[in-house]
Amino acid sequence: MHQMTLAEIARGLADKKFSSEELTKVLLARITQLDPQLNSFISLTEALALEQAKAADARRANGESGALLGAPIAHKDLFCTQGIRTSCGSKMLDNFKAPYDATVVAKLAAAGAVTLGKTNMDEFAMGSANESSWYGAVKNPWNLEHVPGGSSGGSAAAVAARLLPAATATDTGGSIRQPAAFTNLTGLKPTYGRVSRWGMIAYASSLDQGGPLARTAEDCAILLQGMAGFDQNDSTSIDEPVPDYSASLGDSLQGLRIGVPKEYFSAGLDPRIAELIQNSIKELQKLGAVIKEISLPNMQHAIPAYYVIAPAEASSNLSRFDGVRFGHRCEQPKDLIDLYKRSRGEGFGPEVQRRIMVGAYALSAGYYDAYYLKAQKIRRLVKNDFMAAFNEVDIILGPTTPNPAWKLGAKNSDPVAAYLEDVYTITANLAGLPGLSMPAGFVDGLPVGVQLLAPYFQEGRLLNVAHQYQLNTDWHTRTPTGF
Repeated sequence: MHQMTLAEIARGLADKKFSSEELTKVLLARITQLDPQLNSFISLTEALALEQAKAADARRANGESGALLGAPIAHKDLFCTQGIRTSCGSKMLDNFKAPYDATVVAKLAAAGAVTLGKTNMDEFAMGSANESSWYGAVKNPWNLEHVPGGSSGGSAAAVAARLLPAATATDTGGSIRQPAAFTNLTGLKPTYGRVSRWGMIAYASSLDQGGPLARTAEDCAILLQGMAGFDQNDSTSIDEPVPDYSASLGDSLQGLRIGVPKEYFSAGLDPRIAELIQNSIKELQKLGAVIKEISLPNMQHAIPAYYVIAPAEASSNLSRFDGVRFGHRCEQPKDLIDLYKRSRGEGFGPEVQRRIMVGAYALSAGYYDAYYLKAQKIRRLVKNDFMAAFNEVDIILGPTTPNPAWKLGAKNSDPVAAYLEDVYTITANLAGLPGLSMPAGFVDGLPVGVQLLAPYFQEGRLLNVAHQYQLNTDWHTRTPTGF
């Protein structure tokens, strides 16, 4: 049962080959048995899962149907879940039980999805390795000595290890796509505003976006269908009709124009990954796609711009965690200032403190124009590059990451080295574009991903290309040894 995709589970439930309750019990037992070596979950919600599974079975018995009805999933632990700990991977929120469901959680629950638990993550989604979590690092099921990527590493590791078929995740600078690449999954960051951010605890409000992590493009289409849509509670949500993402999966790629930016193949890219990307290009050419070299000249400025904008927004968003209303509170504060200082000093880990300091500095009087304003101007230039490119091509293709997953602890003493691993992913967040990573092969036994980017609200096009590619390759079917 654990080897089934979300689409296969939907068909099995519809054909009454098994019940949601049976499937849920199998997966909960598997998580209990195998997760101690991965550390991919922060909280298991066994009672809730069995209750939701029984309710889904009853709905099916009454004639209801739906791809997500009775399907087991998990939520990254920054989506608020009513009455359940929502920690953001931080000591600061270790004791926080959300009083309401995030829109994504509520929508998927209404569709009948079964929540198995909350997955581990980098603290407040700040990291590229899932090593900054207060609950400990997550291990990559392909090699337990390596990172699974971040910040959605818990969701990625759990799905890759076949503990469940799919999970929700979020992407601020690549935090869906990079873990997908490192763990041999398909991960989709939708257009900014496509999925509601209400109840999704914010890191950088103009960059954060929720999306699906699964083994196939077909599964991502199913999960995104349940997540996407306008939400009046979210001022950044866009009132745009949601298409049937599964309906366009079978479309032909004949004549599809794929742009390959020359800047992607610089000295920083592992040559073995470059070779796998070229192999992916050849596979898509066989399916009728037309390849064209393009240029994204301002890509080189994206990382410094991102690492000004994101920490600046984080310093503002995280100011609410002060030990007064909710979250960690220090013992016996002498006065209000002591309460603030010690609660935040004890509650936030080193990476979060580092980014808050950088962000506060960039927004301070005298430095705002030099850093934050300049970074926003670069952001516009990055967006303009993409707009010009999409006048010539339908999608953009390249590597998801410059290197395969590194060893646990390898970059802990050099945060900037970890930041540079986001070079191919952060431009999509700066521009608000949809992006997808899909499996493209292996280097030294570790998975590698190829990234696809599309114009706004063209998630269906990305899923179509990835699905057609996956019909003609088998990388996405490979399972890590021992799982």
